[in-house]
Amino acid sequence: MAHDGVEMPNAVTLPDLLDLTEAALPPVEALLSEATAGLRARVSREGKVSGAALETHQFAAHALSWLATYVESLRQMRAWAGRISAAGGFGEMESLILQIGFGEYLAQIAGGIPMSQGETARLADLGLSWAPEGAAATLIAGGNTAAARARLVQLMRDNHGRATFGATGLDEDLEMIRDQFRRYAEERVVPNAHDWHLKDELIPMEIITELADLGVFGLTIPEEFGGLGLSKASMVVVSEELSRGYIGVGSLGTRSEIAAELILCGGTDDQKAEWLPKLASGEILPTAVFTEPNTGSDLGSLRTRAVKEGDDWVVTGNKTWITHAARTHVMTLLARTDPATTDYRGLSMFLAEKTPGTDEAPFPTPGMTGGEIEVLGYRGMKEYELGFDGFRVKGENLLGGVPGQGFKQLMQTFESARIQTAARAIGVAQSALEIGMQYAEDRKQFGKSLIEFPRVSGKLAMMAVEIMIARQLTYHSAWQKDHDKRCDLEAGMAKLLGARVAWAAADNALQIHGGNGFALEYRISRVLCDARILNIFEGAAEIQAQVIARRLLD
Repeated sequence: MAHDGVEMPNAVTLPDLLDLTEAALPPVEALLSEATAGLRARVSREGKVSGAALETHQFAAHALSWLATYVESLRQMRAWAGRISAAGGFGEMESLILQIGFGEYLAQIAGGIPMSQGETARLADLGLSWAPEGAAATLIAGGNTAAARARLVQLMRDNHGRATFGATGLDEDLEMIRDQFRRYAEERVVPNAHDWHLKDELIPMEIITELADLGVFGLTIPEEFGGLGLSKASMVVVSEELSRGYIGVGSLGTRSEIAAELILCGGTDDQKAEWLPKLASGEILPTAVFTEPNTGSDLGSLRTRAVKEGDDWVVTGNKTWITHAARTHVMTLLARTDPATTDYRGLSMFLAEKTPGTDEAPFPTPGMTGGEIEVLGYRGMKEYELGFDGFRVKGENLLGGVPGQGFKQLMQTFESARIQTAARAIGVAQSALEIGMQYAEDRKQFGKSLIEFPRVSGKLAMMAVEIMIARQLTYHSAWQKDHDKRCDLEAGMAKLLGARVAWAAADNALQIHGGNGFALEYRISRVLCDARILNIFEGAAEIQAQVIARRLLD
C-alpha cells in the first residue's frame, strides 16, 4: 500500500509518517464533533442535558466516551511523535509504534471500539457511519500489519533483551527519576512481590520506610510543608515504575496523594501545617474511608453520620473496601453531618485519627471495629470493612473547619487520583509485557522459541503499542494538571483506557504462558489478578464512561 510515495507496511520514512498521521486527525475530530452534537440533541430537555435521558441512551453515551478517548489518544500520539522528532529521537521503533497505533485505533473507530470483552462501541450506536479515505484509509490498510508487528518485536528483542521500547518524550529530569525507581523496583520489589502475594502478606514496613526516605509520600507536597514540590508528571513516573514491580507498592503513594490533595485544596492553614509535613515524611500513613456497603459508586447517598457533641464529632456507620486501614494513623473520612439531607450536600470530610493496629489487634481504637476482605489480587495493603459506633473525631479535624463541604473537597482530588491510577495501570501493563516477553523468549515449542510464532509476537507488539498510547494520554493529563488546566476529562480518559490496556496485557501475557500461566507459582498469575481491579477502583469503567460523556455533553 502506498500514499504519496510512502511504502507500507514496514516503517515509513519519518516526514511522510508524520504527515500521514497529522492528516488522519481532522476526519476523526469531525466525526467526534458530529457524534457529540447528535447525542446532545437526543438527551437534552429544555436546553439542558437530562440525566434520565442520558441513562436511557447510556450505550450511545459510553460509545461517545470511548470515541472521544480514542481521538484524544491519537492526538497525543501524534504530539509525542512531533516532540521526539524535533529532539532527534524518533527512530524505527517509534515509527512502528506510531503507525501500528494509528492504523489499529482508526480501524477500531471505523469498525468498533472494545469497551470490554463482550461490549463494542460502534458508530451506529451514535447514528453515524464512516468510510475512511485518504490518510486514514492508508493507515488502516497498511499501519498495523503482521510485518510491522514482527519488526517491532524484533527491535524490542534487540534492545538488550529487555521489553522496553521507544522514547517516552519526557525531559531528562523525569527520566532520571524513572531510572532511580526502576532500579529500586528491580532490587527491592520484583524479587519479593510474588511471595508477598502468595502469602497474602502486608508489604513489609521496611519497604515503606525506604519509600519514605526516597520521598515517595511527599513527591507533590510543596516544599514549604516538607515535601519535594515535584510535578504530577514525576508522580506518574514514580507510580508507573513502582507498580511495574508490584501494584501494591505503587499504590502506597496513592493514599498520601489523596490525603495531601484533600488538605491542600480544602484544609485550613493550621491543618496544612499540622498534617502535610507528617504525610510527606511518612511519619503518618493515611487511608481513604469513603465507600459504604450499599452505596458503591454513589458516594452522594452515603449514610455514615457524624453528630456534634461538644467540640468533637461522634461517628456512627459502616464503610467497606478500605485499603491499608489497619496500620494507618489517620483516615480521610467522609460522613453525613446534616441529617436532613440525602445527597452530597450534607457531607463533610474529617481527618480522623486512629491508632495503628497489630496482627493481634488490627483496630484497637475505641469506637472502631474492622474485618479483612479476602481478595484475588492487590493484596499488599489488604482491604477491610470498618464499623464505627461512638467513634470520636476532634472538632479541629473537620477538614476546612466548615461542615457540608466534603463532597466538593473530594471531587477536587479526582483529577490527581485518576492520573495516578492511570500510571499504576501502565506499570502493571508494562510488567505483563516484560514477563510475557521473557517467557516467550525462554519457552521452546516445536523446535523454536514461542516468540518466533506470529500470534505470540503479535500479542507482544500490541501490548507495546497500547502501553505507549496509554502512557502518552496519562502524561498529557499530568501536564495539564501541572499547568493549572482543568483535566478531569483527560484524567478520566487516561484511567479508562489505561485500565483496559492493563487487563488486556495481563490476559495476553498469561495466554502466552499457556497452562503455566494458570499456575500460582508463575508471576503472571498475580499480575492478572492485580490488573483486574484497575477497571473497578477510582471509578468503575462504566461510571468513568458516564462521567466523560456528561462532561462532553454539558
